Amino acid sequence: MRVGISLLTLVPGVSGGSETYARELVRALGRVGRHEYRLYLPSIAADVDGLPGEVVPEYRSSWSFAGRLRAMARASVFGGSIRRRFGAVDVLHFPLSVMIPPVEAGAATTVLDVQHEELPEFFSRSERLYRHTVYGWTVRRSRIVVTISNHAKRAIVEHLGVPEERVRPIYFGIDHDRFSPTDEPREEFLLYPAIGWPHKNHVRLFEALAILRSRHPGLELVLTGYEGATPDGARSLGRVPRQELIDLYRRAAAVVFPSLYEGFGQPPLEAMACGCPVACSNAASLPEVCGDAARLFDPRSVEEMVEAVEKVLADPGSWSAKGVARAAGFTWEAAARAHDDVYAELAS
Repeated sequence: MRVGISLLTLVPGVSGGSETYARELVRALGRVGRHEYRLYLPSIAADVDGLPGEVVPEYRSSWSFAGRLRAMARASVFGGSIRRRFGAVDVLHFPLSVMIPPVEAGAATTVLDVQHEELPEFFSRSERLYRHTVYGWTVRRSRIVVTISNHAKRAIVEHLGVPEERVRPIYFGIDHDRFSPTDEPREEFLLYPAIGWPHKNHVRLFEALAILRSRHPGLELVLTGYEGATPDGARSLGRVPRQELIDLYRRAAAVVFPSLYEGFGQPPLEAMACGCPVACSNAASLPEVCGDAARLFDPRSVEEMVEAVEKVLADPGSWSAKGVARAAGFTWEAAARAHDDVYAELAS
C-alpha cells in the first residue's frame, strides 16, 4: 500500500510541537513502517528525512503568517496540480491539522488540539475564526481524525462535532537514544522550556519564583524559548538546540511546567526521560501523560505551584526514578505502528 504524507504547511522553527511530531513520525516510519511512503514537502522544509519525498513547488510556502495564509488559500482554490501529485498514492495523511489542498478521497488528518475552542481568550477574533473554519472543514473531509491524547479526543468530539468512532488518539514518543539520564550532578536551578505564549503561564511562574527565592535564595529559573522580560533570579536562553536542551534537563534541579493547556505535553516527558524531577500543571492532557510520575498542581494557584516545586526538590531521587519509568512507555516506534494501523484502516 502506498501512503502519502503531506507536510506542505510545515514551517521550520515556527510549527512548535507539530514539527517535532511530524519529523519524529517520519523517522520512525522509516525504521519500523510496513507500507510504502511518499512525503510531499514545501520548499522551506525540504530537509525532512527518513522517508522518500518530493518538494511541491506549486505550494508557495512562506515564513510569514500572512504568506502562509495566502499559500493555503491559493492551494485550497487552485490545488488541482497538487491533487494530481497525490494520485500516486492510495491513502493520504495530513499530520499538521489542516487538509491543504482539500481532497475528496478518504484521508486522515491529525488535529493536535482545539485550544482556540477551550481557551478562546488567548486568541484574537481573526485567529479564532480562521481555526474554527479551517479545522471544521478539515475534520468534515477526513475519514479519520488522529489526535495526541484522550483529552484532545474528547475536546475534538465536543467542539468540532466529530463522531467519537472516527477519532484515534495516538501518543507522542520520546527519542530515548538522546533523552536519557546521566551521572551529571544537578544544579540549583529550575527549568521551564516554553515559548512565551499566554497559555504557558509565565506570569504566575514568576510570582512563584519570588516566593521560592525568599525561601531558597540560591535557586534560579532558566527559561528556553521565552523572549520576554524576566524577573530577578530568572534568565532566558531563547531558542536553544536540542542537545543543549537535553543538557539542561540533565543538570536542572527540576522542571516546572505551569502550562494552562497542552494537547499532549512533550517537555515534562522529555525531562523525565533524562531523570529530571518534574512539577507539572494538572491542566488538560498533562495528568494523563505524566500520571503519578510528576508532582501535579493547579496552574492558576501560585501557592500550589510553590508547594509542588518544594516537594520535588525535597525528594529528587524518588521523582527521578518514577519519571524515568513513566517516560519509558512512550516511543516513536509505537506511535508509528499505530499510524500504520490507521493507514490500513483508510485503505480497507
